[in-house]
Amino acid sequence: MHPVMLLPDHVDTSELRQALWRHRIGHRITDEADGQLLWIADPRQLNELKALLERWQQGEPLVLQKSRQPPRTMANSLVALKQVPVTALMIAISLVIFALIAVFGDQLIVTLTIVPIGISGGELVFGNLTQTLTSGQVWRLLSPAFLHFGWMHLIFNLMWVWYFGRQVEALQGSRTMLLLLVVAGIGANVAQYATGTVLFGGMSGVVYALLAHVWLMSRRVPRSGFFVPQMLVVFMLGWMVFTMTDMAGRVGFGNVANEAHLGGLLVGLVTGWYYSSRRLKNR
Repeated sequence: MHPVMLLPDHVDTSELRQALWRHRIGHRITDEADGQLLWIADPRQLNELKALLERWQQGEPLVLQKSRQPPRTMANSLVALKQVPVTALMIAISLVIFALIAVFGDQLIVTLTIVPIGISGGELVFGNLTQTLTSGQVWRLLSPAFLHFGWMHLIFNLMWVWYFGRQVEALQGSRTMLLLLVVAGIGANVAQYATGTVLFGGMSGVVYALLAHVWLMSRRVPRSGFFVPQMLVVFMLGWMVFTMTDMAGRVGFGNVANEAHLGGLLVGLVTGWYYSSRRLKNR
C-alpha cells in the first residue's frame, strides 16, 4: 500500500470508495490523528485515482461513471508477477517440488530434508547436521521449507506467502524479501531440528516470520503501507498455540512443526523491529 492524500476527518468518503471499487482500484482509507489517509495498492493506477479524486472534490457524481480499466490479460498478470519475483519464485519452487514428489517419492524427499535419511537394519537412520554441512550440503538448511506433504498443507502455506510476501517485496524490495526467506527459513528449520525432529517440512515457519514482520511494521510505522487485520494476527497466533496442545493431536493435528512456527515468528519480530526502527529513525 502507498499513501496518496490526507482527507479531512469529517468528510464522507463512501461515494469515493464506491467509485474506486467500480474502477477496480485497490485502496484503503485509515483513520489517522490528523485526518483520513487514502492509500493505493497499485501505484500504476495512481493517475486514474487522482482523476476520480479531483472529480469527487469538485462535487461531481462518480457512481454512474463507467470504469475504463482495461481487461486483465496474461501479459498484465506476468507484469504483476515480475514486480514480486522472490515471492513468485518461492511459490513456483514449492509447486514444482510438490509435483516432483509425486514422481520421485521418498527419493526426492530425503534429498531435501535437513539431514540425510537412510535405512539400516530395517530402521531409519539420520545424519548429523554438522557433518552434513561440512560435506557441502548447505542447501539442506533451507530446503525443508519447500517440502509439503499434502494439498492442504501446500495451499495454506502458499496462500499466506502470497498475501504477506507481496507486501514485503512491494514496499521493501526483493532483496529484503530474499533475506527474510533465507533467515526465517533457516531459523525455523534449525529450531525444529534442535528438538530432535528430522522429517519435517513446509513454508509455515517463513509464513509466521512474514506475519510478525508485517504486523510490527504496520503497528510501529502506520503510514508504511503495511497492513494485516488484527483478527488475522489473533487467529494465526491462536492456531500456533493450539497446535502445541494435546487437544490438537486428538483431532488430527498432532504432527505439526511447532518449533519451526515459533522460530519463524521470533525471526519476524526481530526483522520487523529492526526495519521499523530504521524507518522511525530516518523520519
